[in-house]
Amino acid sequence: MMRGRSDGGQKKRLIASVCVVALFLCFLYMYYDSSSQGASALEYGRSLRKLGSSYLGGDDDDTKQDGSVSNEEDSLVVAKSFPVCDDRHSEIIPCLDRNFIYQMRLKLDLSLMEHYERHCPPPERKFNCLIPPPSGYKVPIKWPKSRDEVWQANIPHTHLAKEKSDQNWMVVKGDKINFPGGGTHFHYGADKYIASIANMLNFSNDVLNDEGRLRTVLDVGCGVASFGAYLLSSDIIAMSLAPNDVHQNQIQFALERGIPAYLGVLGTKRLPYPSRSFELAHCSRCRIDWLQRDGILLLELDRVLRPGGYFAYSSPEAYAQDEDSLRIWKEMSTLVERMCWRIAAKRNQTVVWQKPLSNDCYLEREAGTQPPLCRSDADPDAVYGVSMEACITPYSKRKYFLF
Repeated sequence: MMRGRSDGGQKKRLIASVCVVALFLCFLYMYYDSSSQGASALEYGRSLRKLGSSYLGGDDDDTKQDGSVSNEEDSLVVAKSFPVCDDRHSEIIPCLDRNFIYQMRLKLDLSLMEHYERHCPPPERKFNCLIPPPSGYKVPIKWPKSRDEVWQANIPHTHLAKEKSDQNWMVVKGDKINFPGGGTHFHYGADKYIASIANMLNFSNDVLNDEGRLRTVLDVGCGVASFGAYLLSSDIIAMSLAPNDVHQNQIQFALERGIPAYLGVLGTKRLPYPSRSFELAHCSRCRIDWLQRDGILLLELDRVLRPGGYFAYSSPEAYAQDEDSLRIWKEMSTLVERMCWRIAAKRNQTVVWQKPLSNDCYLEREAGTQPPLCRSDADPDAVYGVSMEACITPYSKRKYFLF
């Protein structure tokens, strides 16, 4: 009996010894593995520091001290620099360079505004240089002060001030350019004009954001973007759009003022926005032929407007009584009626149309009514390089409500 107990105790001691040895081996494995990982992490960190130092022009002290990075590895990281463009290219916009269009003899339809659309150069004609600032460039004035004034040296172009002096676009005063807030249609200030549109739509306190319901605006043919500038105080973000035409510097002024804007045109390609991006589109004397090509440009606005969205249109056609204006107004009214838009308000020189909240009106139209609905497989959110289509973008089967 005693011998059996002794054998059992030996077996237990043996098992315990094996377990201790196994745990010790596991500990050694984990220790050396973590050490190698730490060394790798340290080496990786040194590489990143060395890479940063090469671009900043500094030295890697740690690398020099321990000599862990060889000279061969040092030679692998080469700082790249770009030359500064000469003054001839101080205001070049590569994909909107008219000289490039002329030199390449691109066959573009001027009546469709294709020459104002983006045409990017091939790789061998790209400018791999840094655009220099204008002579005497200053740090831009900060918002909100920049809404009303900018440094003249930053945009040394004053021809617009002379050309539009009677419309209060901008005024040169000493070393600054002031923006009184006027426009071609609103000489007495964008703030009063915006309030009048809100009043037309019966928005509370004549504030266009309608207690937060209207937040995004597309301003077509924006000039120096004073309309968008004065919307910001009403918690409305406006994207101001204008082409690189004879007033090519108007977008420069908008951006210098701190107003969201970009060079573009309603031509043959879709605007770079998915469907239902804006609550309101605005056109004030934008000189766009909305009736061309079966109303394709107006249908593009319809695509980017949200359900129940508005189009505010200020133009002689809305009020003038001459024969040509009356004809355009009649044809435009007929077109938007077929698009299921309704007149939300009309006063003096401005009309505001509203698009429907659902597909009901589209489905109730007579067969063959133009413009047609877009194909069911068409993607209304595809934009880059996509051609416009003269069709109505229907809604999904969801229901939309105005709160």
